[in-house]
Amino acid sequence: MSRPPLRVVVADDERMVRTALRVIIDAEPDMEVVGEAASGAEALPLVRSLAPDVVLMDVRMPEIDGIRATEQILATMAEPPKIVVVTTFENDSYVYDALRAGASGFLLKRAGPDELIGAVRLVARGDSLLFPAAVRSLAASHAAAARTAAPAWAARLTDREADVLRLMAGGLSNHEISERLGVGPQTVKTHVAGVLAKTGSRDRTQAVIAAYEGGFMKKS
Repeated sequence: MSRPPLRVVVADDERMVRTALRVIIDAEPDMEVVGEAASGAEALPLVRSLAPDVVLMDVRMPEIDGIRATEQILATMAEPPKIVVVTTFENDSYVYDALRAGASGFLLKRAGPDELIGAVRLVARGDSLLFPAAVRSLAASHAAAARTAAPAWAARLTDREADVLRLMAGGLSNHEISERLGVGPQTVKTHVAGVLAKTGSRDRTQAVIAAYEGGFMKKS
């Protein structure tokens, strides 16, 4: 029995961008665009009513920007969708704020169709969409008060959980971590769950940001 297609909402104030994203996504047999919004204000009720699997969210929009929209969606929905921030510049401070707000990752507007489709599938299955160098740079720029010592939660991580967090911060998926460490996928999932619990993170993206902001990566 085939799975239902992934349901995607596109939020961008540029009609041409929305149209381009729709064409690319609707061409795939396993996904479809179920709604479009031209602002964060339009995106909020649309996402709540349609309950999509993934939202492609522009960060710079009128009325309510992508950061506030992301915060409100995650705060008000019992089962919120995965949110991918779509941006022109990877070093945009809006991107980092959106990741801290709970977005699962970000995608550049110049990304090709294969990257876009891969991103939707990636976050839909629970992985984060991060670019390690960009996140490291953003964390350094926007976390000036980051501690020089590892945070308290770091001491509660097992050695293997610490290894997994470092590899997560390097942008590796569960499958890649499994191959790197020579353990089964379910074992990796268990370690990831332990990392999320001990860092107090909603998802992988939040755990990676906590690792950089808390100084964990400096000590790694």
